[in-house]
This record gives sequence, C-alpha cells and structure tokens, in this order.
Amino acid sequence: QLQLVESGGGLVQTGGSLKLSCAASERSYFTNTRGRFVGWFRQAPGKEREFVSTINWSTGSSFYADSTKGRFTISRDNAKNAVYLQMNSLKSDDTAVYFCAAASSLPPTIPRSVNQYSYWGQGTQVTVSS
Repeated sequence: QLQLVESGGGLVQTGGSLKLSCAASERSYFTNTRGRFVGWFRQAPGKEREFVSTINWSTGSSFYADSTKGRFTISRDNAKNAVYLQMNSLKSDDTAVYFCAAASSLPPTIPRSVNQYSYWGQGTQVTVSS
C-alpha cells in the first residue's frame, strides 16, 4: 500500500518561504498510467481541509487553488518518488497542517476534493508569524 511522508514544515515569518516535501514509498503506483496525481491540502484549526495544489505525476501538469496561485509552486522528482511544494510570500492565513495525498483520476478530471484522494500522509505543521 502506498505510503506518503511529509517533511519541511516549521515556523516562518510573514513574507518568508518554506519548501515542503512528500516522499512516496513506492513507484509502482505511478507507473504505466497518466491518471495519478499527488496533491497538497491544508487544514487550519476549526476549518475544513482545503485543496492547495496538485500535479499529474506523468505529465507534470500542475493546478492550484486561487489562494495559492502565484505564490506556491508544486513540482515532482520522478527519480526520487517525491513531490515538493515551494511556498513563497507566506501569510498568516497560510498557517495550517499541510498534507500530501495521492489520487487516481482519469483525464480530463483534475482531483481537487478531499474525497478524490485515497492515500494520505500524516501532515506537517506550517506556522506563519507576523
């Protein structure tokens, strides 16, 4: 079963940057198909988990929530079975636990909902202080 492990969270000041990593335990989940995505979600205290970004593993096509577009960049390293989230110009509203997750979704559907993702990491805390 696919396992995902996030890392890279921490405390950063407003306007700063952080890079999150998501390591996948196996490559076979992503091979021989164009319908695998790895996404990032976040959940702030008292709020629902929300979509941040997702990337198609085979094509590299990326998609973002409006709140993160232009500030966050998702990328993947196929050789390392890893997905990254570079977060710049961080705001206090970005404070949350960030989760990576994997989905199987055939084109042209882009998975943006929590229930479209089958595998989840344990999360990593990002705190943006003013």
